[in-house]
Amino acid sequence: MQTGTVRAAAALMLIAGAALAGQDDVILEVTGDISDGKVALDREALKALPETTLETSTVVTDGTHSFTGFLMRDLLKDLGAEGERVIASALNEYVVEIPMTDFTEFDVIVAYSMDGEPLQRNDKGPLWIVYPRDEHEALQDIRYDYRWVWQLSRLEVQ
Repeated sequence: MQTGTVRAAAALMLIAGAALAGQDDVILEVTGDISDGKVALDREALKALPETTLETSTVVTDGTHSFTGFLMRDLLKDLGAEGERVIASALNEYVVEIPMTDFTEFDVIVAYSMDGEPLQRNDKGPLWIVYPRDEHEALQDIRYDYRWVWQLSRLEVQ
């Protein structure tokens, strides 16, 4: 299957998954400057995106960990995002603004598992924005550390 075909299939699955997701199943809501204006996604819809794994250290854990999820740029592209920034919100009410350029310059992922174990709501899950900090010296700046949103629940594209 060609990359464009895979991406189109993933986008259709995202939309279908969003349409079928019950309120209790929704783990990520995306609003703002996207094709449909507002999309509610469950775990199954997010797992339809191409999976990627990243090994990196964090400022809140010991050692290097393996994070599995999807590239933020893939999600935003599939949803037709057109903004300059993303406002990421967490279940604990943490909110941070992230420039859209972060997602084109770096392989930022939205992780749903760490070291092979699903991220849990009572820890850093169900979703965690993770930067490849060990691959880029620039990402070891504290400005980027603030953009690692755990318990991610909402994205607003502006």
